[in-house]
Amino acid sequence: MWPSVSILCVLVALANARSIPYYPPLSSDLVNHINKLNTTWKAGHNFHNTDMSYVKKLCGTFLGGPKLPERVDFAADLDLPDNFDSRKQWPNCPTISEIRDQGSCGSCWAFGAVEAISDRICVHTNAKVSVEVSAEDLLSCCGFECGMGCNGGYPSGAWRYWTERGLVSGGLYDSHVGCRPYSIPPCEHHVNGSRPPCTGEGGETPRCSRHCEPGYSPSYKEDKHYGITSYGVPHSEKEIMAEIYKNGPVEGAFIVYEDFLMYKSGVYQHVSGEQVGGHAIRILGWGVENGTPYWLAANSWNTDWGDNGEEHNAIGVKGGLPPCSLVSLGTRFGGRTDVPPVSFQASSKSSEARTTAASSPKSWPASPGRSNTGRGCNQPRASLLS
Repeated sequence: MWPSVSILCVLVALANARSIPYYPPLSSDLVNHINKLNTTWKAGHNFHNTDMSYVKKLCGTFLGGPKLPERVDFAADLDLPDNFDSRKQWPNCPTISEIRDQGSCGSCWAFGAVEAISDRICVHTNAKVSVEVSAEDLLSCCGFECGMGCNGGYPSGAWRYWTERGLVSGGLYDSHVGCRPYSIPPCEHHVNGSRPPCTGEGGETPRCSRHCEPGYSPSYKEDKHYGITSYGVPHSEKEIMAEIYKNGPVEGAFIVYEDFLMYKSGVYQHVSGEQVGGHAIRILGWGVENGTPYWLAANSWNTDWGDNGEEHNAIGVKGGLPPCSLVSLGTRFGGRTDVPPVSFQASSKSSEARTTAASSPKSWPASPGRSNTGRGCNQPRASLLS
């Protein structure tokens, strides 16, 4: 009897697998399938004439890697708003609204970190210090502690490097801003334009240089910025919200699915397609759209990805992140967080879903934990800016 039952189970599983439609990634068929589902978001084409090998390389975050110590709870006594946007809360901090471009390199893990670090330096100095922390310095000099450079890395390693070794300033490609600007040129991720085409080849990790570009002062050593401590944020929706509310944006990481690549507007939730890889972003806040709660985040795939920032003044994607899978890390003036599969609403001006946060006060008051509801594990939502 048991062999017959086993065979029956296998046959049922195969039948169910065949009943699930499959559509090639980046295809018009996948766009049409998603839009016919009439879910909380709309799909469209973001990547034109682009190989999946290139797209997979953009997702360069290693999930499930080393962890930072987790800070104690402190959100219980906070009265948090239903909607929060770091850009509006700290309008005198220009880096919060900036969208960077990682180019043909799997450096999202580094971008999410330096973007959140830059924001938190400004927030914690009351906008007296505004600096673009160098993605180039972190990507090229962190070494194996952070992973494999353009071939992927660990957000936790990025935050630890920031506190132990420090990072210099550095702006966008060819900006000549700061000590070490980004050396990898932007490319046409999504549309036909003036940038060179993006390919899956290339993307070599830049050489570590402990010198500033010619003409910049102070010296490399004198330009270093440091965090004080690094920590993880508890796996709780309210704790992550409280971290952003008190200390500024965090870094997050999540698993990208093929349908996420087609996001155009609305609150993204995974509905179709296979896994592409781990990706890191910067989480700026949260909100509710048509009854659907989301996280607001910024991506690092340049300013023409997603909905181009035309709706809701968004700069990236809105989507869902399950709090039970979120792990936030931080330092004073820095931070990071981890999250599993998520829902997002996308637009085009900011970056990943494992969240890291930093910039903690000298001591954190203890508070009881909180159950994962709202943006929960079954229906996570988040907002991502590109």
